[in-house]
Amino acid sequence: MSALPDGSPGRRPDPSPDGRGPGAAETGPDDRKPKAGRNLPVAIGAGLGMAAVVLASLLIWPTAFLGVAVIGVAVACWETGMAMRKGGRNVPVIPLAAAGALIVVLAWFGGATGLLLGTAVGVAALFVWRLSEGATGYRTDTAAAALLLVQVPFLAGFIMLLATAENDSARWIDGAAAQVIIALFTVVCSDTGGYTAGVLIGRHQMTPRISPKKSWEGLGGSVVAAAIGGSVTLWLFFDVPFPLGVAFGVCVALAATLGDLSVSLLKRDLGIKDMSNLIPGHGGVMDRLDSILMVAPVAYVWFRYLLG
Repeated sequence: MSALPDGSPGRRPDPSPDGRGPGAAETGPDDRKPKAGRNLPVAIGAGLGMAAVVLASLLIWPTAFLGVAVIGVAVACWETGMAMRKGGRNVPVIPLAAAGALIVVLAWFGGATGLLLGTAVGVAALFVWRLSEGATGYRTDTAAAALLLVQVPFLAGFIMLLATAENDSARWIDGAAAQVIIALFTVVCSDTGGYTAGVLIGRHQMTPRISPKKSWEGLGGSVVAAAIGGSVTLWLFFDVPFPLGVAFGVCVALAATLGDLSVSLLKRDLGIKDMSNLIPGHGGVMDRLDSILMVAPVAYVWFRYLLG
């Protein structure tokens, strides 16, 4: 859903272009030259296409948004499960994808109760499913499966709660759709600001052992852009005062950064760069959802505070 190839808070060029790896002790002056790292025209085009699908489904036929979410979550569960299997975790991929889709559906129709119930049943079902394959690796396999269900469909369920919330206080469009659009737009602002600042002025690595191309300057760009985007859209749609909108944007930027880093840490643990290559210029579906997933519960709490 993000319009740019790299998530917040921006990417810093690899300090070791000579192949020494991120832990190299010395870097030269040329190592700091900004590089995009991906095919930007292709990545931007794919991002705009995904954004158009989401907006159309929300504004024209909201039920279609459920279908988009089900497909996105199921694919993210499938590709992440496949990556885990390649990394030595014997997780059941198809049951994971099915459980993820079911959790999203239950959150849509059953609200918070459906979300919690679906997640609990899904985790229990996966534990039982894994019993048939013996005791070897049972603890790590079930832990990996439970992590995936919580990280993807459970967190995505909060977007479903926003999309089905009864709210008629928004200007111009349905209040539930406005909440989702504001949350996603603020994430895009965070990604855009972080990527731009990281490429143009990124010099100081933020998490060299997790994502060596992320910089503190990129984080600053994420926070500023998200604060502007969040405050403006909240004021436009709900007449929320700018200071509260700025606070919302800052929280979104920080949550988006944590989400991106958590998935980067998982990929580093599995020894991969992207979860898959399904989306041109972006990688996999999970590579685009990483920031959004962590932002979803944060946005849900904020909207409940702001709008009641």
